[in-house]
Amino acid sequence: MSPHTVDTYADKARYDQATAALDAPLAVVDLRAFDANAADLVRRAKGKPVRVASKSVRCRALLERVLARDGFAGIMSFTLAESLWLARSGFTDVLLAYPSADRAGFAELTGAPEPAAAVTVMVDDPAQLDLIDAARPAGGPGDEVRVCLELDTSYRLLGGQVRIGARRSPLRAPDQLAALARMVARRPGFRLVGLMAYEGHVAGVGDEVAGRPVFSRAIRTMQAAARKELAQRRWEAVRAVRAVAPRLEFVNGGGTGSVQHTAAEAAVTEVAAGSGLYVPRLFDNFRSFSGRPAALFALPVVRRPGPGVVTVLGGGYPASGVAGADRLPVPCLPAGLRYDPQEGPGEVQTPLLGPAADGLRVGDKVWFRHAKAGELCERFTELHLVDGDRVVGTVPTYRGEGHAFL
Repeated sequence: MSPHTVDTYADKARYDQATAALDAPLAVVDLRAFDANAADLVRRAKGKPVRVASKSVRCRALLERVLARDGFAGIMSFTLAESLWLARSGFTDVLLAYPSADRAGFAELTGAPEPAAAVTVMVDDPAQLDLIDAARPAGGPGDEVRVCLELDTSYRLLGGQVRIGARRSPLRAPDQLAALARMVARRPGFRLVGLMAYEGHVAGVGDEVAGRPVFSRAIRTMQAAARKELAQRRWEAVRAVRAVAPRLEFVNGGGTGSVQHTAAEAAVTEVAAGSGLYVPRLFDNFRSFSGRPAALFALPVVRRPGPGVVTVLGGGYPASGVAGADRLPVPCLPAGLRYDPQEGPGEVQTPLLGPAADGLRVGDKVWFRHAKAGELCERFTELHLVDGDRVVGTVPTYRGEGHAFL
């Protein structure tokens, strides 16, 4: 059995047993798989702390569970509102990974010492500093805002005509980062504490795609060159920023797919990861590590239109990114089911084809894996925690606690 797959017989039997008294649609997290994945992230980080990317978890109880383990420290959040909520909930080290234009959030951040001490905001443009200052309470700079700068990690070829990687920060050269660092240092009410660089074209792009050996080799060649270029530029950027802010607290980098590579860089003090806890289907295509699928959802069979066909309720849960088949959930239990090419996963119903359909009855569950990690939690208000063949707890997702931050 591949480490990226579920055991067709054993896992379906125990998930069905664990949730026998529960009606689908529902979502589960397999705690043994979750904990094993967490341990593997720590192993690959080689002694450097792992900061948990909350966008890939979106459940406070599971954030608390993983942060209680040795090797994990801090949260990487995705909106300012989420960051403040987590700070109010008792999390003491929250790095906001994206710039914000949330004026009400900045007013709260600069008006009270508790969130200001717990939350670090992302900045890559002086205009973002202006926005924060404009939101401060009248009468002074208020509480000091902790600031992190972001380095653009994209890999450039042909003099910049070809770009591989996400469009994120405009700060690419070490001297650009140093210039903004000096602005922060001179500005009252701000303190530069960190530097971040997320290499998504390495951390989030699989290099061992089934059935595509030539493409996979090309990805590995690109990633090796991109890692080498970035390691040198990141080291130079850290040196330039530390010349301005010698007490820089952290240098964050990486993601689930690049943990071991990023952790090996001397300039990096911590790595980030989140998807590696749930291991959604987009993380099946990495040759450097193996994970166990830990988050699944079940849909009920509600129709049997004919031989070799069943229809389940709902299912149209595509993941973000460039639209394509790889963004769709995949039916995995029982094995041997596929989408109808004329319909695909639907808004309110999804036909599934294949010999396995004939063994399913109305009311049975079909188990799916989502393409991306935390986005599954936007579809469900709670996660049932499975240990073996029992549900040992049920915890709310962000949505279940009344929050839809994005």
